[in-house]
Amino acid sequence: MIGPNPNIKHPIPMHTRVGFLKGLVTAPNIEIGDFTYYDDPDGPDKFAERCVLHHYPFIGDRLIIGKFCAIAEGARFIMNGANHAMSGFSTYPFNIFGHGWEEGFDPATWSKELRGDTVLGNDVWIGMEAVILPGVTIGHGAIVAAKSVVTHDVPPYAIVAGNAAKVVKMRFDDRIIWRLLAVSWWDWPVEKISRNLNAIRGADISLLEAAV
Repeated sequence: MIGPNPNIKHPIPMHTRVGFLKGLVTAPNIEIGDFTYYDDPDGPDKFAERCVLHHYPFIGDRLIIGKFCAIAEGARFIMNGANHAMSGFSTYPFNIFGHGWEEGFDPATWSKELRGDTVLGNDVWIGMEAVILPGVTIGHGAIVAAKSVVTHDVPPYAIVAGNAAKVVKMRFDDRIIWRLLAVSWWDWPVEKISRNLNAIRGADISLLEAAV
């Protein structure tokens, strides 16, 4: 038992709405780990175009998604290209329309709004139609509820919901979370993961630690 090939675009026969994103996304500013999938009834092939918005290479920000993440239909990652300058009285982007409106525009008023890379850890579940704003980091094992709008970083193994999303509960207590992060099973070779699935999907931290 060695598990599926993470580079297969559609790993479930006769169910092409699910796709491993590593084999579907080629954009150089998007990094996706093994076995992370997107589920969409229209197919996962257009994930980068439909779900990653305002992501322009000249800005330099990256979307980094870890391994074993589950991303539901309609999730959206809003990248830094959506930001407007907010230091003046108007946020309207006069400069992009040219014809003289670009004169006198100070690029620094826009660049200071950039918030860096958007990062999802490993084993993260993003619910249907959730929206992730620029520069957010979502920790390992976190769950983002459907239709949530994530404006700030999410701790590992937290469940967040709402607009703006807030921590509803932690999946485990602090001691268990620390031990799970120390194990970091997602970094094991796939053969080892395959041999220890019962420990990974179980709830006995000692059993999981014994597999390290």
